[in-house]
Amino acid sequence: MNSAIQPPLRVAPSGRSVSPRRTELPNAPQRTMLLGCGIAASMLYVAMDIVGTLGYSGYSYADHTFSELLAVGSPVRPLMILLSSIPYALLMAAFAAGVWKSAGARRAARITALLLLGYTVVGLITGLAFPMNTRQALAAGEGGLRNAMHPAGTAVMSLLLLAAMGFGATLAGRRFRYYTCATIIGLLLFGILTSLQAGRMTANLPTPWMGIEERVNIYATMLWMAMLAVGLRRHAGGGTGGEISS
Repeated sequence: MNSAIQPPLRVAPSGRSVSPRRTELPNAPQRTMLLGCGIAASMLYVAMDIVGTLGYSGYSYADHTFSELLAVGSPVRPLMILLSSIPYALLMAAFAAGVWKSAGARRAARITALLLLGYTVVGLITGLAFPMNTRQALAAGEGGLRNAMHPAGTAVMSLLLLAAMGFGATLAGRRFRYYTCATIIGLLLFGILTSLQAGRMTANLPTPWMGIEERVNIYATMLWMAMLAVGLRRHAGGGTGGEISS
């Protein structure tokens, strides 16, 4: 016999039972602000992608990757680091704290928060310490160890992100779970399409639509972050649903 005490069900006027209302977590204003950092981080990332593209003569939004904006030798690299990479990492760290504070009794939320923080740290280190070289330098054989570490860092960052999505899918209701599954499938598909042109990029050959393929992944990720922030605000307290059961 289960000795745990279960909260009593309320009875709706129709005679149907209603599960107890969700308990509001403490420090709601602070948590809301931290979760809002996830939305701000997503908007910043997209905005700086566009700004970097406009400031890089000869760069093609459709055919060149986002990493090339941060590449060694890129004229917009200092701007991207100052206004994008570091502020984005700080906002994402705050967002991870907001996810943690929204955990309640849910272990999955804490794991999601840790994975998001890991994704943020690895992404920052990869962008600052292991940037890629420009495709012209790569074609001339000027790769080096630092450039060789860039794909590895990107792969680790991607795995942490997918894991965060997997755990985070359970945090904001059934529709969010379906949406997350569709997002993961899309990320895998367009990740494969982008990787198929990696060899052409390092040989400084034309890479038609490579930038669009990668940006589908980037923007889908940013949208998922924002939707997670909104969903966690609505489902704060976790544990009880507030839905009417038959």
